[in-house]
Amino acid sequence: MTDQSIGTAEQLKDPNYTPSLGRAVPLGIQHVLAMFVSNVTPAIIVAGAAGFGFGSNSPDFPELLYMIQMSMLFAGVATLLQTVSIGPVGAKLPIVQGTSFAFLPIMIPLVAGKGVDGLAALFTGVLIGGLFHAALGTVIGKIRFALPPLVTGLVVTMIGLALVKVGIQYAAGGVPAIGTPEYGSLLNWSAALIVIIVTLGLKFFTRGMLSVSAVLVGLIVGYVYAILVGMLPVASIAGSWNNASAFALPMPFKYGFEMSAAAIIGFCLMAFISAIETVGDVSGIAKGGAGREATEEEIKGATYADGFGTAVAGIFGGLPNTSFSQNVGLIAMTGVMSRHVVTIGAIFLIICGLIPKVGGVIRTVPIEVLGGGVIVMFGMVVAAGISMLSDVDWNRRNMVIFAISLSVGLGLQLEPGAVQYLPDTLRILMTSGLLPAAFLAIVLNLVLPQELSAESTEEVSGGLAGDSKGSLPG
Repeated sequence: MTDQSIGTAEQLKDPNYTPSLGRAVPLGIQHVLAMFVSNVTPAIIVAGAAGFGFGSNSPDFPELLYMIQMSMLFAGVATLLQTVSIGPVGAKLPIVQGTSFAFLPIMIPLVAGKGVDGLAALFTGVLIGGLFHAALGTVIGKIRFALPPLVTGLVVTMIGLALVKVGIQYAAGGVPAIGTPEYGSLLNWSAALIVIIVTLGLKFFTRGMLSVSAVLVGLIVGYVYAILVGMLPVASIAGSWNNASAFALPMPFKYGFEMSAAAIIGFCLMAFISAIETVGDVSGIAKGGAGREATEEEIKGATYADGFGTAVAGIFGGLPNTSFSQNVGLIAMTGVMSRHVVTIGAIFLIICGLIPKVGGVIRTVPIEVLGGGVIVMFGMVVAAGISMLSDVDWNRRNMVIFAISLSVGLGLQLEPGAVQYLPDTLRILMTSGLLPAAFLAIVLNLVLPQELSAESTEEVSGGLAGDSKGSLPG
């Protein structure tokens, strides 16, 4: 609900308007609460895939802390690029940037089991992919035709489907615990279920900041529960806090520089999807916050900032950034369009990113507790993709495109051994599932004649209805 007490209706729609500090600071922190968990989770997942030990005494613990730290720091830096802007870079709109889930299906195979050795190629890919992403700002308006809701909806759905397995593994005890007696125990699942129940309760039965930060509060409740039942010894919390420094600056090319074809191709291809997501978020902010369409300059500036923010993060060991859709919804809910409010949130993220002790506390969250939050977040990604697919006209042509793309992409992801004889670069790209599905959907959408659209769906659906917009067969 719009809070008219912080400004007139016209002021609230103005990105350049600044509410009083007493109002702006809570609103800025609210934006951070809405995205905080989603922002640091990809770093934890990538670290887990690389095989880092999660205990405070693990030799890999400092690397994990550093990745969490960079996630916060460069989410803030990228957000500042959007709100403050530098020349043409930045939309000068209240766009919140954060670490992208979309790239996880690409990043996980790149680092799987390699430890620190896999990070040089990963972050070099982030850097080059970010520069490519920024270059898309010059042509973003011309390539949107190749990414209709059929393609983008499929890609977003595939992102969620690629990650739901991670949520279940975490809730059951984490990847390192697979095969052990405690994996899948009632105690492990109880912590995850506590998070899910609290999150759903707050999301649907409260309003305001509690509802917006439901996942974060759910994790806090799960965290306390883990301490009470003995899953998380208090001594380990103190150890994590003590082993993390009070202040640290980022290091350029901390993990080196390594050109990997799989990483570069993967990040550049995913840049198309991330760019279109940002265009959608910019349009949503302009429409929901100001009641107007986004200008071409705003769309270009947002895309430039998206790419350059990612490139800078890659230099210092940060993961790819993108605009966060949950914050678009927050702007529509509060009705406050001020970019300076989001700037306050960005500064808060930067401060947290410079204090490793914050990352030390985050890392003590038990994997089972995090699993409860991840199940909710990744499930919402799938739901968002399905929502986008509801805009598709489900005729014979579109059903064939969707069916083939989903079957090949999901199939390769579930059975990676089917392409074990491909060269390493191609094998990594194919087994992500996401890229082959997106590639097939884009190519088939451009190649298959539109004349098929008018034909019956019975041949491919067995007689099930499916020829109306927004309705799925069956």
